[in-house]
Amino acid sequence: MSLRPVLETRNAVPTLEGAGVRLHRAFGFQDPSELDPFLLFDDFRNERPEDFQKGFPWHPHRGIETITYVLSGTVEHKDSLGNTGTLGAGDVQWMTAGSGIMHQEMPTGNATGQMHGFQLWGNLPSDQKMTAPRYQDVGSRDIPEIIDDDGTRVRVIVGNFWGKRGPVDGIAADPQYLDIFVPAGVKKTFKIDTYRRAFAYVFEGQGAFCDASAPQGVLLEKEVSGEELHIRDMSGDRTLVRFGSGDEITVMAGPDGVRFLLVSGAPIDEPVAWHGPIVMNTQAELRQAFAELRNGRFIRPAH
Repeated sequence: MSLRPVLETRNAVPTLEGAGVRLHRAFGFQDPSELDPFLLFDDFRNERPEDFQKGFPWHPHRGIETITYVLSGTVEHKDSLGNTGTLGAGDVQWMTAGSGIMHQEMPTGNATGQMHGFQLWGNLPSDQKMTAPRYQDVGSRDIPEIIDDDGTRVRVIVGNFWGKRGPVDGIAADPQYLDIFVPAGVKKTFKIDTYRRAFAYVFEGQGAFCDASAPQGVLLEKEVSGEELHIRDMSGDRTLVRFGSGDEITVMAGPDGVRFLLVSGAPIDEPVAWHGPIVMNTQAELRQAFAELRNGRFIRPAH
């Protein structure tokens, strides 16, 4: 077994999106090869309704898939195909935009006004860019949760993990998407297929991700169960951790435990032409998409 090195840790950056939603962006609109097949990750957790209630009015997507994971509050969605629905706490939606879709997402806070959730964009390979759009809406009760003997909890949203399979399937990036909580002081190792690119996003508590690479930044030497480990300084709320190659990652939870998303997927390794919500392979395809958006031919008839 080989421990994946931590290539980088960075904090999510405050960003304004939609009609004025304040969110934090962990990555996006940078080098798309960095976390291929994933393009963008937004953390839209807010405590005040005025920071999110204007939402994300009608906008287009083509050439990508989006996964929305709601922790608190609700998100009402509508699209150009006539689909409507509401995501509540713990629910997930995976949308394959494919050849093109217009949709809107309007968040509402919970009883205390909080709206917490995440959105991840996954790229589509060239031979699936123009597939028919589709949705997978999954209720919280249908997402398997595993509790290990040491109190570690894992919700399996996508992929196979510890003998459970997540309810979302048929995704081009062949992803694994896990919501993990590790209790205070527990050291835990999680396996990831070697061919996948992987990142963690810490959103509660703190954790130190053990690092087998040459030191980068501040590293601490600690002895855990008689074993000397290089451990990074604690990564806390809204921290992205990007891993190198290997087949497992190890985290040591801080005094309040640590909760994080662990996401991995198979690289597509294709050219990316990207502007706003449309992601194609060439600039010519991108120009065509925006021309179709202007002339009313963006939405393809269903077959």
